[in-house]
Amino acid sequence: MSGLTQSMIKLMLQQYNMDKKSYIENSKRMEALLKELTEKGKLTKPYQQELDRVSDLVQEYEETYYAFQADSLQEMIELRMYQRKLKQKDLAKILGTTPSRISEILSGKRGLTFDLAKALHQKLNIDAELILKS
Repeated sequence: MSGLTQSMIKLMLQQYNMDKKSYIENSKRMEALLKELTEKGKLTKPYQQELDRVSDLVQEYEETYYAFQADSLQEMIELRMYQRKLKQKDLAKILGTTPSRISEILSGKRGLTFDLAKALHQKLNIDAELILKS
């Protein structure tokens, strides 16, 4: 997560009264920002900060109400792709790599580079411990 502690996020959830409706609104906003990131290749600093904030809120809500623990990094990447309605080419652009590299990682044919591991953690909010175990 982008430097926010769990208690800070829970406070934000309370402050923003994160209910199902808010979750859906935040998810849609996150998808719109990710689409813009995919199309333009980068976001302005305010939009990047908003994406970080909104994705932290969405992640916390999902962890609270849809607790799912992936058995592998590949499963978690696929889950994030499904949640954000991303195709491999969209994910590749967000992570700064190629679709073929994403395919190889998902099939287990290729390992992660440091930069890709960092991007998975920062941009998809995948737990660093799961990344390190892979």
